Amino acid sequence: MKKLLVLAAVLLAGNGAVLAGDAAAGKSKAATCAACHGPDGNSVNAMWPKLAGQHESYLLKQLKEFKKGMETQGKVGRFEPSMSPMAAPLSEADMADLAAYYASQSIQYAGVKPQYVELGGKLYRGGDVKTGVPACTACHGPDGKGMPSAKFPALGGQHVDYTIAQLKAFRDGKRQNDPNGMMRGAAKNLTDAQIEALAHYLVGLH
Repeated sequence: MKKLLVLAAVLLAGNGAVLAGDAAAGKSKAATCAACHGPDGNSVNAMWPKLAGQHESYLLKQLKEFKKGMETQGKVGRFEPSMSPMAAPLSEADMADLAAYYASQSIQYAGVKPQYVELGGKLYRGGDVKTGVPACTACHGPDGKGMPSAKFPALGGQHVDYTIAQLKAFRDGKRQNDPNGMMRGAAKNLTDAQIEALAHYLVGLH
């Protein structure tokens, strides 16, 4: 499984050039985003993701998919009622600038609650062989920094509630914008308890 995921990452790395963004311009454009994601991309509400320090390539991909999701009402791309309308009016340059700005910021990490360290770490680094859950490190790295060339996001420091919601969305097939269904395949056999442990483990991973 790990070999297949790594091979897919290599193949995805050639998906085309990313438009270079201007972080300074992005800071100005991010004023409307601050209400939900914070002025520096560290959101206060745990249901809204932290964007600070995320890869430009991944942020740009998601903004494009939110816009596409709005245009198609979720038939293509990624549709989220509070985010897709915000992405709809953005130009390619706007999205590139916003991605560059948030990527230039530093994410705020939190401590990991002791009761989640063992299970969360075991799942992240080794998966669950019995149920076919792959290790997260193959795509997201041992330190949770992700793989920008393949548009695999950094996970370390992300809000617990947001991570839980996304893992469940992938597991239940409600979120379908993962390349070749990779995340849906990885998450389909995760239990609620495993998802909770992973989410709590990730807040301090770096």
